[in-house]
Amino acid sequence: MFSLNVRRLRPSTWLLTTVLLLLLSACGKPPTALERVEEEGVLRVITRNSPTTYYQDRNGETGFEFDLAERFAESLGVKLEIETADSFDELFARLNSPNGPHLAAAGLVESAQRSQTIRFSQPYLDVTLQVVYRKGRPRPTKPEQLLGKRIVVVKGSIHAERLAELKKRLPELQYTESDEVEVTDLLGMVDEGKIDLTLVGSNELAMSQFGFPNVHVAFDLEGTQHLAWAVAPGADASLLEKINAFLAKARQDKTLQQLSERYYGHIDVLGYVGTYTFAKHLQQRLPLYEGHFRKAAETHKIDWRLLAAIGYQESMWQADAVSKTGVRGLMMLTQRTAQSMGVADRLDPRQSIRGGARYFIQVHAELPDSIKEPDRSWFALAAYNIGGGHLEDARKLTQAAGLNPNKWLDVKKILPRLSQKQWYRKTRHGYARGGEPVHFVNNIRRYYDILSWVTQPQLEGGQVAERGLHSPGINKTPPKEEPRL
Repeated sequence: MFSLNVRRLRPSTWLLTTVLLLLLSACGKPPTALERVEEEGVLRVITRNSPTTYYQDRNGETGFEFDLAERFAESLGVKLEIETADSFDELFARLNSPNGPHLAAAGLVESAQRSQTIRFSQPYLDVTLQVVYRKGRPRPTKPEQLLGKRIVVVKGSIHAERLAELKKRLPELQYTESDEVEVTDLLGMVDEGKIDLTLVGSNELAMSQFGFPNVHVAFDLEGTQHLAWAVAPGADASLLEKINAFLAKARQDKTLQQLSERYYGHIDVLGYVGTYTFAKHLQQRLPLYEGHFRKAAETHKIDWRLLAAIGYQESMWQADAVSKTGVRGLMMLTQRTAQSMGVADRLDPRQSIRGGARYFIQVHAELPDSIKEPDRSWFALAAYNIGGGHLEDARKLTQAAGLNPNKWLDVKKILPRLSQKQWYRKTRHGYARGGEPVHFVNNIRRYYDILSWVTQPQLEGGQVAERGLHSPGINKTPPKEEPRL
């Protein structure tokens, strides 16, 4: 047992010994990785800015990885802090740096090569690696048929690793790695015929295939791939153990299943449903809600037909509509938007229409004064769909391209760039599904044009009924000839 006779020590020795004893008594075991997170009160997570991981939309931060990481932070009782990496090489370097993020949640596929520099959690999602090609061109059905093709993949991705493995067996295989593109860029290049093939994960294709009608799966590469989170290597496994326990619980309580269904269980398509269907709904559905549209429009000084067109695009005039992403009601309001607009019951058509009208007027009013009508209405619709931040990003890119940021005709040409890495990394709000607001606005304008035609004062009677296009709603008042906002 350590003992010390302090009476026999000289004063200088006494002082040194006292300091030593104080230091020894103060020093305990260093905090574990988990304890450091809890002490800081913040979970720092690094991810990628992409549709399958993390991005911002009109409702704020979203994405599969973001939602899962947010739940993990809540389980620890700490705040979530997100940072993004521009490439896989950067992500791994920052994860392994001193004082780097606590974990990486970026849709990472576990591999032997990656396991040399990082440690993976237990898997939380299984995906398939797929080779995609352009419809109308010869379809490869096996790896040997990749020879002689123009193939591009994201640098540092698992797709690049798989191609490197194939090249050992097929030395003539040629491909290009690029850190200037993301999966959506590559799908666009295949769709336009700029390259022959690329590799994607099945989850990435499910999220991004909308907008690329010519892209089809050629064949699946053998073996199921496992998505997992990652932490920096080291002896302390406390945080990794906590992650694994959280993921196990998330699998057991169906959290993982619910998130998978929300993000990958369907393909979100904003499409034109056909003149016949629209005409049928004009006659069968619109009369049920036209009075509500007119009343909300009168209150908020908006053309009721534009409000009705938004409602049709959102739900096809179905008061009980519910999407897999959590929006619901005739105007498909999120919980956050509904609360801010004073809507208690999103499935109540009157409340939903009133909330949608208030929200549209709000985003309309927040636009810069330099945007004039009729463009202002189309900009407001785009902001209603994608959010004001992303719309402003597109306007800045439009101006940089020498076009007019106050004209919808110019901005709608640039909006799709928000899904392309070379452009969105220059913006404040990052990745967005920029093609959607263009389709959203185009469809609403089409529905609005039809509604304006069939509800002209000279047709607001027997002529409309005879055409079978529209039946007047309850308590309706004659609309003015000119749209108003």
